[in-house]
Amino acid sequence: MPLTVLDSANADQAFPPLTRALSNPNGLLAVGGCLSPRRLINAYRHGIFPWYNPDEPILWWSPNPRLVLFPEQLVISRSLRKTIKKQLFSISFDQAFAEVISACARVRKEGPGTWISKEIYQAYSLLHRLGIAHSIEAWQDGKLVGGLYGVALGQVFFGESMFHSKTDASKVAFATMAEQLKIWDYHLIDCQVHTGHLVRFGAQEIARDNFAQLLDRYCDLPAAHTAWRQP
Repeated sequence: MPLTVLDSANADQAFPPLTRALSNPNGLLAVGGCLSPRRLINAYRHGIFPWYNPDEPILWWSPNPRLVLFPEQLVISRSLRKTIKKQLFSISFDQAFAEVISACARVRKEGPGTWISKEIYQAYSLLHRLGIAHSIEAWQDGKLVGGLYGVALGQVFFGESMFHSKTDASKVAFATMAEQLKIWDYHLIDCQVHTGHLVRFGAQEIARDNFAQLLDRYCDLPAAHTAWRQP
């Protein structure tokens, strides 16, 4: 079945049904389109995200199964709890979005995986200015040493990327965020695809259909807290 080609001039164009996503490569659903806020919000709302190399057209994905974390099922290892108690890092929310996404881009450029391009940077920075994309930062001695960013819709947080320059910095940021999201009545954290790192936090794989049903249940419900700065 050929991939759906999205019209770059029509941000309201509907995505194809998730059942049309390829199994190899897993989850590839559509190609083209744009990275406008309307297009990105529509994508996340329906369980789709962009992921592509700078020399490729925009590729849209909805893998099956989907890795998710339910905040109430967060697992924090004994060693990480000890690190948190030592207060080696101070954690903030939405204090340095540009710096976090730039650091994530550097990590991906220098290592394996898809690089966060200039277009991705600009698109998510605009989502941040609109109050939809958020960052969580880990600081040590006044320097940014870890963090992550993602998109929040209703009671769902869609994680995108994380980085660290100090051991455990991103882990502490993620654990702090997950615990805070539980307080704010978030019910789901999308982790996209399987990684052992996130499985150790309690993330689990669920069928794509189940994931879509959870989005229908939670994306349109208001979170108890929408201003992410400093919980």
